[in-house]
This record gives sequence, structure tokens and C-alpha cells, in this order.
Amino acid sequence: MLKQLFILTLLGNALLAHAADIETMNAQQVAIQIADQPEEALLLSADEDLSGTVLALASAPKQPQPEQTRDEAFKSSVLKLTSSPRLRSAIGLIYDEREQRPLYSKSADVVAPIASITKLMTAMVVLDAQLPMDEAISISADDADKHKRTRSRMRPGITATRAELLKLALMASENRAAAALARTYPGGTAAALAQMNAKARELGMNSTRFRDATGLSSGNVSTAHDLVKMVRAAQGYELIHKYSTSTSHTLQLAGQRPMQFRNTNPLVRNASWDIGISKTGYISEAGKCLVMEAKISDHPVIIVLLDSWGRHTRVGDANRVKQWVEKGARRAQF
Repeated sequence: MLKQLFILTLLGNALLAHAADIETMNAQQVAIQIADQPEEALLLSADEDLSGTVLALASAPKQPQPEQTRDEAFKSSVLKLTSSPRLRSAIGLIYDEREQRPLYSKSADVVAPIASITKLMTAMVVLDAQLPMDEAISISADDADKHKRTRSRMRPGITATRAELLKLALMASENRAAAALARTYPGGTAAALAQMNAKARELGMNSTRFRDATGLSSGNVSTAHDLVKMVRAAQGYELIHKYSTSTSHTLQLAGQRPMQFRNTNPLVRNASWDIGISKTGYISEAGKCLVMEAKISDHPVIIVLLDSWGRHTRVGDANRVKQWVEKGARRAQF
């Protein structure tokens, strides 16, 4: 009898030991499962059943995070960039059209000569007057440059339509074309200039003054902030968009060889750019200037670059702006 009790006691102890081993193995498996979970799976309350939570977390979908809109992501990414586009132009402004605020500015309130950027305003007041665009206009001696004595292929006697003169003024920055547009404005050049200054005031360009219609006068001054307003207004004119971004134009002349003109902004011929408005400018007092409206990474921005020195500085600056904005777009994980 004692022998039987001894045997039963041994069997009971063995069973208890086996059960303890099983419990230990289960605990180790649970620990392994926990270790394999993402960090958020370990945020458990003290009174939760551990094994049940691990299984539930293993099968539960990850909670979605609040999503930023495409524009919000773009804006926050660009504005969080610690570096700048490192513009070499003395004056610069990068303006976010959707947010209606600058992404970057450099001396944007400094009043400076704007050279042929003027021609955007010349074009707007001519188009506002609703003059016949197919009217033939002859270049006269009065259209010659009286400020800088610059040369032009548009010799007195050459005739073109008002539409062609507008295109040449915007695309090729042809000074005599712009002068002829102002001269044939109702009331003449003086009336055109008065309307240009009136429109500047209407647009809130309070630091802007126009002394001539071509930009050859150093008295044509503005700020980068004001020029953003002018570019935004110019976007409302389909012909300004069309003509300022044209790559070239051939002027057909009666009894003479055709004259070929090219856009003064080489970026309009670059397929990587999506440009809506473009205008270049140069006089010695202003340096090289460039304004553009463009989509970069599908986001509309206005770029103003004034007082650039060096043959390719303004174009180089524009490309630096593009790279800077594209970097911001990549950071926003579009």
C-alpha cells in the first residue's frame, strides 16, 4: 500500500512539473510574439490579457493617420526647408499662388528699375482698350529709342499688325514694337503712360512708376512684391500667356526676306519647364531681370528676379528656384 502511494506521488509531481514546463513555453511564445510586434502594439493597459491583445493586434489594421492635402504638404515642406535657393540676383521673390504668400524673398520691398518687365503693363493697357488686333501699324522714326540709342531691326516703314507688334514686344522684347503700340493707343503715348500708371494704382502697385512704354527709361521702377501683382493680373489675358511664352515668330515683309525673332527667355524652349507668363528685361541701371509664372511639381508659383549680373545669372537663378521647389515637393512625398 505504501509502495503504491509512493508511486502515485511521483506521478503527480511529474505531471505538475510538465504543466509548469508547458506554461513556461507558452509565456516564452507570447514574449516572442510581443517582440515581433511594432512599437505601437506594445502600448497596452496593465489589466489587459496579454496573449489576447497580441493576437488582436496581429490581425487589426493600422489606424489611418490624418492626411494633409497636396497643397498643405507642399507648403509645409517648402517652408520647412532650412536652406535657401541661394539666388545671385540682388532682388528675388518666390510667390506661392495657391497660398497667396511668399515662399522666399530677398530685398523684395526695394524699389528698383525694371527695364522691359514694363512691357507686361504696356500689353495689358493695349488689350484693355480693345483695339483691332489685325490693324496694320507702320514703325515710325518716333518709335526709335531716345533713352539708350539702342538698335532695332524694326526699321521705320516696316508694317505689322497690332497683334504681331504685341507678340514681338512680349516675346522678343522688341522696343520699337512696344513704342508703336503706345503711340497708336487712343490719345497717343502720353495717354498710354497715364493708363499704365492708373492700372498700377488699381492693382495696388503703390511703389511702381512708369515713365515710358518700353522699359528703356530707368525711371520705370517697382518692387518684387508689386511685380507679383502685375504678373497675377497678366494671367487674366490669354494673348499675354500665348505671346510671352512663344518660342519664336517669323515676320513676313512685302518684297523683303522674312525676319525671324526668338524669345529672350531660353527657358520657354526647355521642356522641363511649364511656363504660363514670361518676361525678361535689361538696362544697365536695372541689370538683367526676369519674371515668370510657372508650375513646378504641379504647383503654381511666381518668380521675380531683378538686378542680376552675369550673362546667365537670371536663368541660373530660375533653375535654382525650380530645384529648390522640387526638393520641397519630394520632401512632401507627392
